[in-house]
Amino acid sequence: MNSKKQVPALECYLKLLKGERDEQRLAGLFLATKFCTGDDHGSIYRIYDAVGDQFLDRLLMSGMGKATVEGLTKLYDSGCINVLASSMYSLQDGSHSKALAMRLLQLVLAKIPLETICAKYPSELTSMVAVIAKQFALLHNAFKFDALHLLTVILSSNYAAPVHNSLRLMLNDSWTTYMRVGIVAVLQNRVASAEKLQALTLAESMISIVGENWLIDQNELLNDSEIVPIPDDRCLLLVLESSRVEVAVLLNEIAYMKYEEKQSVNGEAISLKLQNLAVAFSLIEKIIKLVSSVCGDEEARPGSPVSESTLGKVFAGITETIGVVLEYLQDAKDHGQRKGDDLLASVRVVGSYFAEAPFACKEKIHNLLEHMLSITMEIEGCKMLASLGGHNSIMECLVKMIGLNSTGMDNSTIFMACDTIINLLLRREDIQVQFEGSIQVHLLTALASWTENTNDQSVIMMASTICSLIFDSTSEEALVNHPNVGSIILNKLSQLVGRSLTTSRQDVSDDSKANVDLHR
Repeated sequence: MNSKKQVPALECYLKLLKGERDEQRLAGLFLATKFCTGDDHGSIYRIYDAVGDQFLDRLLMSGMGKATVEGLTKLYDSGCINVLASSMYSLQDGSHSKALAMRLLQLVLAKIPLETICAKYPSELTSMVAVIAKQFALLHNAFKFDALHLLTVILSSNYAAPVHNSLRLMLNDSWTTYMRVGIVAVLQNRVASAEKLQALTLAESMISIVGENWLIDQNELLNDSEIVPIPDDRCLLLVLESSRVEVAVLLNEIAYMKYEEKQSVNGEAISLKLQNLAVAFSLIEKIIKLVSSVCGDEEARPGSPVSESTLGKVFAGITETIGVVLEYLQDAKDHGQRKGDDLLASVRVVGSYFAEAPFACKEKIHNLLEHMLSITMEIEGCKMLASLGGHNSIMECLVKMIGLNSTGMDNSTIFMACDTIINLLLRREDIQVQFEGSIQVHLLTALASWTENTNDQSVIMMASTICSLIFDSTSEEALVNHPNVGSIILNKLSQLVGRSLTTSRQDVSDDSKANVDLHR
């Protein structure tokens, strides 16, 4: 008898759901929740067909930002992430139903802590990222920006590591090409600044996941006629140019806010600008690394997608931007500013550039070098620099400067970098970061070569001090077993330390008194 009563009841609910007024449809939905059970798939499909996705879409849009966390928690606990992951994959590309699923995910991500979702559903988020990436590439309407927003929120989150790891394991890498196509479309068209910044943030996340070569990857979607191929260097040039524009604008705005309006760096407005600046700087650093890799691999050059003409444009653009950064640092020096994430990030990007092109902007960099490195004289400066990964960057820069010493690199410049390394190593326990083992080994090797044929006491003392501090922070087993450390290097380093001790005991001249602290 119950089933006989339910059939007419369902028909009544369906009539309400097909009504002309929203009030009728809402009443029908409310009554349907009392009638249907979660496993009654037949009735659920009939209800969905009756109400239509247009009404559900409007219902979701009216609830964006207004839905209670209590109600979304129930939706989340019911397993909606699993349902969305499976439905997104099966729904037709560009369909309203797929857009509706994306908006529902956007609503859930806005209200449920992303840390919780990333930890519990990394594989489901991974599959949805791949699907949304295709929509991001294919769509040419407002939903394209919904896709951009979703992808940026998921992949740029501080909690996205499980999703990143899962994406790296995907056998089908077509999603990375869809990402590139979508980002290029946003950056090369007239869109709002906020959307361009999101596209740059997404590009930075992509490089973090799959590496710098993503910018020049030649993968093609041979089976997708809807995707128009883009030139091999288009993504690289667009990301660089957009990043350069953001750096110039943001540095100008930040300088005005700090020095003219006297705003605190902790203010909400300036904090957002600093966050965007960090993304632009990171992209420029990654492009510097990419260009260095391409130029350094002579065997790969003939088949490289980066032409000599493109490399010239990239290098010229980066050099111009470094000039803007140096002007910002000069402005900070003139105002007596030595602290701040903006200054540390500026120093880091200049260091990355200087390591690859030590003779470019040489005079400007040298004039500011002492000011740039002075931030590590205090523990807070060391902590901030290390939090940005600058400790490893400075080691890499020092290795390259030592290698160029024979070509005319000024020792005073190298000594400034050495002082910074010593400050960081002495404070390694306080700043609580790890120095990369491979970078430390490269530095030890460079120091051994630098001092092998010199009698300059300052060079010997500086090099041996850094060696001793690295030895103190590294286990003997890890050092001896490292593939790039052989008996020849170890012998050279032993002789270096021995020479420094002998020199400090024998020489009591005025010049050597400056090395007393190093000896201690």
